[in-house]
Amino acid sequence: MYGSGYVLLAFFNSEFVTRLGWLTHQQLLDAIAVGQITPGPVATSATFVGYVMGGWLSALLATLAFFLPSFFFVALVSRILPWLRKSWWSGAFLDGVNVASLGLMVGVTWQLGRAGVTDWYTLALAILALFLVFGSKVNSIWLILGGGLAGVIYKLVLG
Repeated sequence: MYGSGYVLLAFFNSEFVTRLGWLTHQQLLDAIAVGQITPGPVATSATFVGYVMGGWLSALLATLAFFLPSFFFVALVSRILPWLRKSWWSGAFLDGVNVASLGLMVGVTWQLGRAGVTDWYTLALAILALFLVFGSKVNSIWLILGGGLAGVIYKLVLG
């Protein structure tokens, strides 16, 4: 498994939700939500998945399995990356990897969005968050906390 950040969410979705059936879309969305309010969102999501699958030991193993390969890869590659970027071939390869990674992120965002947007209210909240992300300088933590508060208020009022 290669990649980092939200690119791995495509892997989580295709493997853990679709192929293996270990998680539901909702559980993956929950893992992402929990990860957003703690340090290291994607690593925390991996820990959450491990915990759901087998408790504390699985959470620890999932965290190590997520973190260590990237750590060693970065330690090895960081010294030669500037040289790789100067090469036409490897620079073009890295540019292609970046674009493919963006495509994966768009794909998993679409899939998870379809699972997470379940009614008019969640659609309106998602659109509002989208406008705030692109139209203001609101920190994403405020969007997440505001979304959580809006969800609680919605359930209390219409519940």
